[in-house]
Amino acid sequence: MIDTNLTVGIDVSKKTFDIALPNPKGYSNQQYSNDEKGFKQLVRHLPLEVHCIMEATGPYYLRLATYLHLHGIQVSVVNPLVIKRFSQMRLLRAKTDKADAVMIAEYGKTEKPELWQPSEEYIIELQQLQAIVEQYGRQHTALVNQQEAFSQSGKNNKVVVGSIKQSLRHLEKQSVAVENRIKQIINKEHSDLLTRLSSIPGIGEKTAIMLIVITGGFKKFSTSKQLSSYIGICPRVFESGSSVKGKPKICKMGMSRMRRLLYVCTWSAIKWNKTCKQMYERMVSKGKAKMVALIAVANKLLKQAFAIGTNNSFYQKDFQQTPCF
Repeated sequence: MIDTNLTVGIDVSKKTFDIALPNPKGYSNQQYSNDEKGFKQLVRHLPLEVHCIMEATGPYYLRLATYLHLHGIQVSVVNPLVIKRFSQMRLLRAKTDKADAVMIAEYGKTEKPELWQPSEEYIIELQQLQAIVEQYGRQHTALVNQQEAFSQSGKNNKVVVGSIKQSLRHLEKQSVAVENRIKQIINKEHSDLLTRLSSIPGIGEKTAIMLIVITGGFKKFSTSKQLSSYIGICPRVFESGSSVKGKPKICKMGMSRMRRLLYVCTWSAIKWNKTCKQMYERMVSKGKAKMVALIAVANKLLKQAFAIGTNNSFYQKDFQQTPCF
């Protein structure tokens, strides 16, 4: 009899992946090469109806997940942090590829994560373009800092200075070219969505484009709370009893560039976005720290963007909604 609830854990690395296949005595482990040859071997050895669970380990999981999906095998891709917390909750200390595959399988059997769907080709291209833009930005910042450090020494080598300036010009040129390609794709695939998101006071074109990229055109997340968690602007409050009163912070487990863009957006939103302005002023008047109020405004902007992105609507200045505070 086929067990239609059979859950297989897969721990993926750059060159190989380990699987944990349930059996009456526990789990059997097998390792395959992370290439098409290994994918074919895995599919031949899997039972007919299984649910494969793997972590979103950089780009290494994508080819395997896509291959399994195309062959009609159920796949779920889980945030590695979720698996880590699940392992900590069970007080497990072993850290091997085999042990990780078993833990992923245990998580899948317990939590029943949603099935994964491959992104459209243009979404993958957008994600790669966005990643390289961020890398260019980090390199640009590093070179500028290096240039400043050399200038403070009082002895600037002409060859070094010239090389840095040339590198900065090259990075700027490449960044512009990539950003233009991103705009070209967005205008082709989501021009209407870009216009609607840009109608939100406080949300500029760069932020709107970034939101479209990370949400896959607002198809990747089912709630605004999931989006907020992914970006990493969920507020965390450290309080316990009467003795522990930690300063509220945000959960920085997400995309730093998106957080920076949203932070800039909040300053415009508290001036021109009626709902955000009222929220900010109400929280500050009640004694909340300004940073906490700005985090709340960032979350409100995300909720507005999510509503507009999923409901095919434009921003309404006098839209009435039940207050969150």
